[in-house]
Amino acid sequence: MLILLAAAAAAIQPAPSPQRLRADVAALVGFGTRHTASSATDPRRGIGAARTWTAAQFEQIGRGCGGCIRVERIARRFTGPRAPDGVVVEDVLGIQPGRDPNRVVIVGAHIDSRVTDVMDATSDAPGANDDASGVALVLEAARALSQRRFDATIVYAVFSGEEQGLWGATLLADTARARGWDVTAMLNNDIVGNTVGQGGKREDGYVRVFSEGIRSSEGEAAQTARRGNGGEDDGPSRALAKAIDGIADGLPRKLDVFLDRRPDRFGRGGDHEPFLKLGYPAVRFSVANEDWDAQHQDLRREGGVAYGDTIDRMDFAYLAKVTAINIATLAHLAAAPAAPATATISGALSRDTKVTWTPSPGAAGYRVRWRRNDRADWTGQRDVAGTATVLAQTPVDDNFVGVSALAADGSESLVTFAGR
Repeated sequence: MLILLAAAAAAIQPAPSPQRLRADVAALVGFGTRHTASSATDPRRGIGAARTWTAAQFEQIGRGCGGCIRVERIARRFTGPRAPDGVVVEDVLGIQPGRDPNRVVIVGAHIDSRVTDVMDATSDAPGANDDASGVALVLEAARALSQRRFDATIVYAVFSGEEQGLWGATLLADTARARGWDVTAMLNNDIVGNTVGQGGKREDGYVRVFSEGIRSSEGEAAQTARRGNGGEDDGPSRALAKAIDGIADGLPRKLDVFLDRRPDRFGRGGDHEPFLKLGYPAVRFSVANEDWDAQHQDLRREGGVAYGDTIDRMDFAYLAKVTAINIATLAHLAAAPAAPATATISGALSRDTKVTWTPSPGAAGYRVRWRRNDRADWTGQRDVAGTATVLAQTPVDDNFVGVSALAADGSESLVTFAGR
């Protein structure tokens, strides 16, 4: 079903344009540096000019859809080791209201860049792949999805302050909580535009999607329940990653999703983490092969090796495929109802498993999924009109169960893992 819906969604939206993605990255590189502490007032150079340009792009997209996207700029002053005197961090948001203004799907990327010295706010820091690639993806998603109306609100987010401590993402995550948003998913795109990695190895066949299995926000009681229920591979963010994988399989321009079963690259972090800390489902997209000579580097040449995050290292056909996966995922989740808040199983000392769940507002039906405990992917499913069913000859001891909500067109929410 996910594959069929992804194919249908791809047919509705125009394919992402490698040429537009290149033009957007080139425009961002043209601001010289986008360091968070660079000029906020210079009209041509620095992060202020880059943010203003980004807001203008959202405004232009909004005019093209009759005002369906409104631009909002939120800001807060942060202080930390990488900004000891403090710096104002501003996020640029394009908000596309849905029929439910409270339920939100977020796609984001950070606009700030840096060189070798994270405190150097004046040297050229083109940040083509890290992370103008992600910002270009967010803009292209807004262009594609602004032509449709969805049940959920879509927030296109461009963060500042990532290199100083994930400050822009923290600002938006806190804003989401303060406004009472029901965040269905947060897609973080960071370093998504190259295919040739360290040592010249090329890999253009897949994109990595990182996700946590168990919620980092879980308290002791939830952890105890998880231990008894299993489901370490079925937390909301892992369910989101699995949904992305299924959606990608149905797209015409094939790019495999590599489900990286950890929150981020080993020992490193990204802008999805502040959302995880507040319990929101969130994942990170990143390229298959990173090129560390192009990350956080002064522009220079040493020993015949070129260093620096420049546009010539990028592959815009690949970036277009990553963008297409994001667009299809956003469209799918924004069209679906919210996932059931809870799902419960019972059936100890029985060959049958009873499944019950809380209703989701606006759901046309529900899909019950199950698999043997020794498998990672759902193998069985049943569509149900009500909020309970019995899985005959499916022992609760040996099977995991989950429930999703369905829209009238078949769009499916994330799967809620069922426990006691």
